[in-house]
Amino acid sequence: MKILIKGTQIISMAENQPKVQIGDIAIVDEKIDQVGVVSKDFKADKIIDGHATITMPGLVNAHTHISMSLMRNYADDLPFWPWLTEKIWPIEANLNEVDCYWGAKLSIAEMIRSGITTFADMYFFMDHVAKAVKETGIRASLTRGIVGGEQSHEKIQEALELRKNWHGSCEGRISVELAPHAPYTCDAEVMKSILDASESHDTRIHIHLSESRKEVQDSIDAFGKSPIKNMLDQGVFDRPTFAAHCVHLSDEDIKILAEKKVSVVNNPGSNFKLGNGFAPVNKLIQAGVNVALGTDGSSSNNNLNMFEEINLAAMVNKALEENTTVIPAYTALKMATINGARALGLEDEIGTIEIGKKADLIIIDLEKPHFYPRLEPIASLVYSAQASDVTTVLCNGKILMENRKILTFNELETFEKADACAQALIKKAQEA
Repeated sequence: MKILIKGTQIISMAENQPKVQIGDIAIVDEKIDQVGVVSKDFKADKIIDGHATITMPGLVNAHTHISMSLMRNYADDLPFWPWLTEKIWPIEANLNEVDCYWGAKLSIAEMIRSGITTFADMYFFMDHVAKAVKETGIRASLTRGIVGGEQSHEKIQEALELRKNWHGSCEGRISVELAPHAPYTCDAEVMKSILDASESHDTRIHIHLSESRKEVQDSIDAFGKSPIKNMLDQGVFDRPTFAAHCVHLSDEDIKILAEKKVSVVNNPGSNFKLGNGFAPVNKLIQAGVNVALGTDGSSSNNNLNMFEEINLAAMVNKALEENTTVIPAYTALKMATINGARALGLEDEIGTIEIGKKADLIIIDLEKPHFYPRLEPIASLVYSAQASDVTTVLCNGKILMENRKILTFNELETFEKADACAQALIKKAQEA
């Protein structure tokens, strides 16, 4: 299949290209073939009119729990630890594969509609999440969240079986890594087993770190060190790691993350809603840490809107440091594109619009009042754009959404099935 996107504003996010250029993009099968000026000999099977649009790399949601969409708008406005232990964990105990499949599909619909072409998921029943990824055409880094306890060995084996069955599948759209949930749910013995498995199967590590003040203080009380230092000493960062949250960090923690090349995934919406505070994003970037963006699960956000996260990342850090030059617009866009790709180990495939990379692209309709006057396109994406401005989404060269219509699956069926699953889960929780 040959696709030509014609006459669009291209924001490539590539270091060797102009930040903004007007031109065409030629796609052959799953890859970008030409950017800017396209040969007159290129014969497209499909031409997409790019007039009054911006085309940019698909957004990378580098940390989420997509089946938690079933718990959206449930147990809101509670302190973090009661929310997690008294509300969320009891519902999760009743989840089954059908719930996770329809919850995943619901979230994928939302993500495609908001311009996300890749996500990193940590949850349960991941075979069924992988099935949803296969059917919908999106790209995913999947991890079975591992919590310590009597069945930790079985969970690790389940995670490795997931990798055996799905890693590199679906035309390369699915990668599978290992995910110890957090230091407070995985003791040193369980963590060592996960790290041994990661080394022998050459996986990345996806983990939650230093999300709340309580987590950090509990670690200091128990071990005399922060969660970051604890994970360093246990050898976690000897594996390529992307760590969600990293809100409460000391200068020593930041130095460790930089030296060990740990990617940090900032989740501003979730951190704010759960009252966990503000990650020191500017300090991390200045130290040389790769900082990506994620939505976290939509039970704590309560959406999967990466344009909202981009806006928050740029706006909140200015207020936090009382400095308007902190996290400029282009940096915020990098966090949501190439930095996310780098966190997932996919920077050679996605995250920029360059010849030879996978055609994971989104097209944004500029014929909206909030895009006028047409002054600075990068600033407009960060400070003005809405998720609903995304009109067309391609992943791996395939059109997933065109003119706001999802083409790869039945949205209405997904809404109905997911709602039924959620209502049943909440009823069980209330009856317990």
